[in-house]
Amino acid sequence: MEDKKIMKALKVIALILVVVGGLNWGLVGFFGFDLVAAIFGAMSALSRVVYALVGLSAVYMLFALPKMSK
Repeated sequence: MEDKKIMKALKVIALILVVVGGLNWGLVGFFGFDLVAAIFGAMSALSRVVYALVGLSAVYMLFALPKMSK
């Protein structure tokens, strides 16, 4: 039961990060404004970590999505 709670939390965190990434790219596309860079600094170590986590979350969601729709 504990494993299911951990996996559900991981899915929720991954989904939130994917949404944040999507919104950030929407801002970049429409307004040329990178919110992550504005908050953490352009290509700072912290912004790179955020970008990496968003990318990993997208890969995770790619494989988790078919299982979530069942």
